[in-house]
Amino acid sequence: MVCQCCLRMIGQELEKAGFVVEDIMLGKATLSYDESKLSMKEIRNVLLELGTDLIESRENRLVEEIKLAVVELIHQMNNVDSMVRKAEYLVEKTGLSYTYLSRIFSTHEHITLEKYIILNKIERIKELIDQEEFTLSEIAFIMDYSSVQYLSNQFKHNTGMTVSEYKESDRSSKKPIDKLY
Repeated sequence: MVCQCCLRMIGQELEKAGFVVEDIMLGKATLSYDESKLSMKEIRNVLLELGTDLIESRENRLVEEIKLAVVELIHQMNNVDSMVRKAEYLVEKTGLSYTYLSRIFSTHEHITLEKYIILNKIERIKELIDQEEFTLSEIAFIMDYSSVQYLSNQFKHNTGMTVSEYKESDRSSKKPIDKLY
């Protein structure tokens, strides 16, 4: 669950299946249900149909917490005074060292945490370009790049096209946050 639409849809589908959704937020839901009629298996089935699943192990919960923190930092904070340093933010959010977070993330996701952050930044850059509110220099600053050149190089490396080519394209190369890799 990474956005308000996901929360709404998951809540509606769980209620349709007979669960009472007491509280739902990114990465967490509190449900009540009659255990003689419904079970965790039905919860899992509803979630699997929606392309998500229950998170049961401590490490898997931590990976989801990391993903939510990255999404919050990159897609929701909209800090026009330049982004909080990603490592500091994740450490503050989880209370664990960046090295540990990076190792756990890579073990469970088969992509490095750094690469995951970069892919999220690229998608956010696409959104900012599409909004046509900021110059590329302003976007570089907002997204915490040291220069437009560095942003442009990373954009080309990860998308296969330059920023100019993206602007001229049909812009259909955008990816949902849960399908970045």
